[in-house]
Amino acid sequence: MYRKQLIELLRQQPRSVRSIAELEQLPVREVIADIEHLAKSLRHTELRLQVEPARCRKCGFTFHARKYSKPSKCPRCRSNWIRDPTLQVVSASEK
Repeated sequence: MYRKQLIELLRQQPRSVRSIAELEQLPVREVIADIEHLAKSLRHTELRLQVEPARCRKCGFTFHARKYSKPSKCPRCRSNWIRDPTLQVVSASEK
């Protein structure tokens, strides 16, 4: 997936890695690699990657924002009822 396409996709609305992979018919690992590269590339522009981190729906534990994929279990309560992290590209002034 090209970075320009990914930027346009993430500027429209927040999306999870899984939804991007389904939309573009790509493996999740490939999308994660593209997003990691995109995050590094955006450092030199007026745009930023905003991450709403994954969160456990049972106990409310918030995972680290640098983890773009959905964790398998919550370290606090061991639940697997976890909300996917969402990503969005915003301008630096909006952040």
